[in-house]
Amino acid sequence: MTDPMIILRFEGAMSNHLELGFDDLLGMPEENQVLDVSRFHPTRRGDAVTLASLLERARPDAGVTHLTLHADRDDFHVSIPIEAIRDQGLVVYKVDDRTLEPDQGGPIRLLIRDPSACHTGDLDECANVKYLSRIELTVGRGRDTRPVDDAEHQALHDRQG
Repeated sequence: MTDPMIILRFEGAMSNHLELGFDDLLGMPEENQVLDVSRFHPTRRGDAVTLASLLERARPDAGVTHLTLHADRDDFHVSIPIEAIRDQGLVVYKVDDRTLEPDQGGPIRLLIRDPSACHTGDLDECANVKYLSRIELTVGRGRDTRPVDDAEHQALHDRQG
């Protein structure tokens, strides 16, 4: 049975598998916290921790090349080279003093820090994963269900409203 207090899991090729709840993320050191993500994404609200700080805690195995971001709620998965996203990823976990609501992509949403990095190779708009539940570290590319062309991309956004 899944622990409802756990909102993000790290799994795969790493030394320290993580299961993090709201309080764990809130308790991360101040230097790992990113207040007000709207400075990177004007239409988004909330506070985050850096993906880099979480990866440091997870201690990826030698040879890890990709992270796969899993949104189990809507069966959406994105696999990205770890070096492309390590310093760009923000794990948004709260607005004010509570977890993100589902209409905000919560309880966890991953955002790319530099939106200009989107639409360049692996860091596209779809790498801003809402409903993030798991981050899997792999040697080689993992599961990726992102649209492969403009028509599929538009259809995805039409379904999401």
